[in-house]
Amino acid sequence: MLLTMLIVSFLAFLAFQIIPGDPTNTILGSNATPEKVAALRAQLGLDRPFFTRYIEWLTNFVQGDFGKSYSYSMSVTDMLRDKLPVTGLLTLIAAVLIVVISIPLGIFVAEHDGGALDRGLTVVNQVLMAVPPFFTGILLTYVFGLILRWFSPGGFVSPSVNFWGSVKYLIFPAVSIALPRIAMTVKMLRSGILAELNKDYVRTSYSRGNDRHETLYRHVLRNAVVPTVTFLAMTIADIVAGSVVIEQVFAIPGLGRLLLSSISNRDYPVVQAIIVILACWVVLVNFLADIINQRLDPRLRLQ
Repeated sequence: MLLTMLIVSFLAFLAFQIIPGDPTNTILGSNATPEKVAALRAQLGLDRPFFTRYIEWLTNFVQGDFGKSYSYSMSVTDMLRDKLPVTGLLTLIAAVLIVVISIPLGIFVAEHDGGALDRGLTVVNQVLMAVPPFFTGILLTYVFGLILRWFSPGGFVSPSVNFWGSVKYLIFPAVSIALPRIAMTVKMLRSGILAELNKDYVRTSYSRGNDRHETLYRHVLRNAVVPTVTFLAMTIADIVAGSVVIEQVFAIPGLGRLLLSSISNRDYPVVQAIIVILACWVVLVNFLADIINQRLDPRLRLQ
């Protein structure tokens, strides 16, 4: 985990030294004199060697100091303190929806494989996987926001002001993020269960008098759910990346909107901090998935 984070931090810092564009042009404008540009670069520390700046930035980052925003001349830590709870709450709601809906639904369709309901849900799954989340978000905004008026588009309330009001608003963005991921997880779990049902130990279970339902819940499910947990981890880790666009659609002041605006403004300290934080989230979720898989499958512990 630490090695992965170190590599990600280095690449994030390196990327903005390579790509075209200079934050001084954004701050001073294109008509700034070379003297003013040089003075600002010296003030921001951009005239120092790359590795010197990287080591200093990494040392401060580990201590909780993410630097100072070029655009707003304020601490990046203070900027993220208001955005993290919003994106965190959106991610939590979407993750709960994915887990609570996809696992029971995946088991249900596998148990009724080949039936009319299974075929119908397969079609719905394909549609949900094909429709981009931002388009789903636009439809939800139009139907539930403008027609039914279940929420006010653009009227987001911070969790610190009204927690349940914030949750109510974030339900629809979370649904937009969760729907295609629910469809993919259901398909993954269904395929895993059906593959396990064709193995020898299942036939042995049938020969002992167990029916399909007993075999599924006593033996098959534990084996089939291991790869699904890994897939779920990747899916949940990807939620934050999916929230970048959704926050734009629903005008949510989270990390996603801040990331996009900071990229446009060449506000490198903000972008670098957000990228590393998102990478931490991905690594942590996959680490927890490995632990859960070892608990579910003793063979992994032996390996």
